[in-house]
Amino acid sequence: MIILDTALKKRQQENNPVRVGVIGAGYMGRGTVFQAERAVPGMRVSSVYNRHIDEAARAYEQAGINDFSIVETKSQLEDAIVKNRYSITENPELICQAQGIEAVIEATGEIDFAAKLCLIAMEHGKHIILMNAELDATLGPILKIYADRAGVVFSNADGDQPGVLMNLMRYVQTIGCRPVLAGNVKGLHDPYRTPETQKGYARKYHQKPRMVTSFADGTKISFEMAVVANATGFKAGQRGMYGPACAHVSQSAPLFPLDQMLDTGLVDYVLGAEPPGVFVLGYNDEPLTRQYMDYYKMGTGPVYVFYTPYHLPSIEAPLTAARAVLFKDPAITPMAGPVCEVVTTAKRGLKSGDVLDGIGGFDTYGVLENTPVAMEQNLLPMGLAGDCRLKRDIKKDQVITYNDVQVPAGRVGDMLKNEQLIYFTDRKTAHHRSVSDWKSLSLDERCLV
Repeated sequence: MIILDTALKKRQQENNPVRVGVIGAGYMGRGTVFQAERAVPGMRVSSVYNRHIDEAARAYEQAGINDFSIVETKSQLEDAIVKNRYSITENPELICQAQGIEAVIEATGEIDFAAKLCLIAMEHGKHIILMNAELDATLGPILKIYADRAGVVFSNADGDQPGVLMNLMRYVQTIGCRPVLAGNVKGLHDPYRTPETQKGYARKYHQKPRMVTSFADGTKISFEMAVVANATGFKAGQRGMYGPACAHVSQSAPLFPLDQMLDTGLVDYVLGAEPPGVFVLGYNDEPLTRQYMDYYKMGTGPVYVFYTPYHLPSIEAPLTAARAVLFKDPAITPMAGPVCEVVTTAKRGLKSGDVLDGIGGFDTYGVLENTPVAMEQNLLPMGLAGDCRLKRDIKKDQVITYNDVQVPAGRVGDMLKNEQLIYFTDRKTAHHRSVSDWKSLSLDERCLV
């Protein structure tokens, strides 16, 4: 961070701020605009998109900015950027295409909509910063391939649990410990929570009931830990992870199977622990190191607990954009193909003909599963479950497969998911295509490569 703030100050002194566009002006998007404009020297939020443009305006207004214009064309946006003026728009593609914007912060939580915009932005040389674990967990590996081909960074955000975990893992590794578990801290886990049960909590914290439902029912943490798994190669110890309860995160080391941690590394969580945040279990069996660690009050080892007692998504997200633009350094990004998937599970008995209501709804919750198992059993990804129509009755807590549903036609997410499957299971065919060849194909054609 010391290097980063120095580089940002240099951009400020040169009157050449890192220019970003924000897509999505909900609670997190507005907070990101506020933070970037009020607390990050050397950065400027040039444009904000929201489906309801009044919310895009609100993002600037709560940051103390009232001098902004509505833009409807790419040339209008580019002219505003050249003149160092702020803008809002109802067309998100303008932000993805406009010259002058260096990074796009995607904060909608959508899958299809966001995936399409990521493709457009990368094609136009923009770094992608996701405040969208749902998209990253579902399609991150193939979107990372597009980013590599375009020469841009594809990253989830600092401040959200996956980014904080990766920062902590890099630190643990740097001091000579081998990370063997990447852990989250969860206060509540009830897979049967619904937007109805969560509406009071959502109202209190000015959030959407479906969003906070996905927190409570375990779907969100599953997406977050899939992002971490795909970035590290660590696996789930069992479907849904172990999730043991403990009073304080410092007590977590003996709660997970050491043989699995040493064999593959694990992604997991503890339930009800203090403090909130994330933790990493690091392994070091060197006798002299263990002597020093004991002296430094870290315990006798060989497994040590390192934790960060907070996560600050909208506060730190602008720094991820700066890392991408200034150092080409992602906070967290897929390392290769998918390692874990979030699979769709019934919250209640469902009937043939029902149309699934997706993430944070009344019908389903997501659980983490290792990708080979998900592929072998043809399990339906939670990120793509919305609007699928059931072809048969499903029992409560039954995991839903592709065989159980009719998938809507023409969704970008399904096309990219198929492309991801083909790319990482038959790479010989995929590697024969040049970048220019690949870009010339339609999405439907890419799925057939």
